[in-house]
Amino acid sequence: MPAATVTSKGQITIPSAVRKALGVDTGDRINFIQTADGAFTIVAATLSVTALKGLLKKPARVVTIEEMNETIASKGGSAQ
Repeated sequence: MPAATVTSKGQITIPSAVRKALGVDTGDRINFIQTADGAFTIVAATLSVTALKGLLKKPARVVTIEEMNETIASKGGSAQ
């Protein structure tokens, strides 16, 4: 199992095998996501925004700007 040591500055070197498995390289970002049991999952944040296409379903109906403004106003916001 790959391991790393934390330096006095709070830094670690991610082992080569882990970097390769995550597909990360110099300058790439990594997210640390805490799970319900308190552990952390490491996820490479290297995907393009275009990778999100198709993630959300299209709404059942289109909401107009007027409907949005009415809802905002009814909830105490200021619609213009």
